[in-house]
Amino acid sequence: MVLSKEPLPEKITVTVFKVPGETNTDDLSPAREASTRSDIPLHALSMLQAKMPDAIQKIQELKKKGHPVAFVGDVVGTGSSRKSATNSLMWWIGEDIPYVPNKRRGGVVIGGVIAPIFFNTWEDSGGLPVIADVSKLETGDVIDIYPYEGKIVKNGEVVATFELKPNTLPDEVRAGGRIPLIIGRNLTRKAREALGMPEEQIFIRPEQPPEKEGVGYTLAQKMVGRACGMEGVRPGMYVEPQVLTVGSQDTTGAMTRDEIKELAALSFGADLVMQSFCHTAAYPKPADVKLQLTLPQFIIKRGGVSLRPGDGVIHSWLNRMVLPDTVGTGADSHTRFPIGISFPAGSGLVAFAAVTGTMPLNMPESVLVRF
Repeated sequence: MVLSKEPLPEKITVTVFKVPGETNTDDLSPAREASTRSDIPLHALSMLQAKMPDAIQKIQELKKKGHPVAFVGDVVGTGSSRKSATNSLMWWIGEDIPYVPNKRRGGVVIGGVIAPIFFNTWEDSGGLPVIADVSKLETGDVIDIYPYEGKIVKNGEVVATFELKPNTLPDEVRAGGRIPLIIGRNLTRKAREALGMPEEQIFIRPEQPPEKEGVGYTLAQKMVGRACGMEGVRPGMYVEPQVLTVGSQDTTGAMTRDEIKELAALSFGADLVMQSFCHTAAYPKPADVKLQLTLPQFIIKRGGVSLRPGDGVIHSWLNRMVLPDTVGTGADSHTRFPIGISFPAGSGLVAFAAVTGTMPLNMPESVLVRF
């Protein structure tokens, strides 16, 4: 399937739409419009309305130049881990997915800094995130991006250079996202094993940092290592640890539900998948009431646990149930555990972790904070 798709081009020509300064996920997906997040075209209408009210109109005008529009910013995607921020931006600069209505993929984002969680949700959606100097890029510029050479050219001049990271990005874009690539890669491996065929040479192998002799592992690195069946995991390594605990909260729960449906999953692979109604219990809108009535059964039927509105915050519940030395994930900051280790994720990755019991992870550095 991957080989039937067009590879990442050698050159991508785009028109720049630049938002100076910092653009956070609340700018792209306002919290006040949380109830519409699962309706991507509707929710996308609220994108940048507070920061730049004419943004959508400008993007539509720039498309008339005949090229795709690339979103450019000094700092992009800080704040909450909202996949809805990616969905909204993708709606305006991405491409249609055949036979999948009301959702898009692809699109280029160039940032001087791209927040890691936004970087992940963008690559999960089949987009191309590029971290590069944007000081010489302005709205309306037509630029050529050479992803393999790592350069951005404007009017024949190289105005920025970058390194394509992770090295698997070309495969991710080609497959329509990191999650479809992981699924396809694992299915290919299992099928070849069953048929007695040698290991495939189809996919790009993730680059791994060199081994360090005589250097131990931090506690975090040991925890993730244990979830991977290894002694430890070095910073920069790509791994797919086993995830025992997955938290889903209500303002992204409808999106997680839709992502689970896309995976055609009838059961969960993670030991504990918990859905809460932290945000909408006190003052529910009509859409919130509908979600409170329908989402619990969806989660319970697949082997998950659903709290009731008014039961409390998901942090508190997970903190009572999580086991030491295990890995967990969840939307936004609703992953924080006092024991074990957790990594935040957008709704797509939350759904993937819940269904498969694993998650893709580029191991970050460990930081010691001493009180």
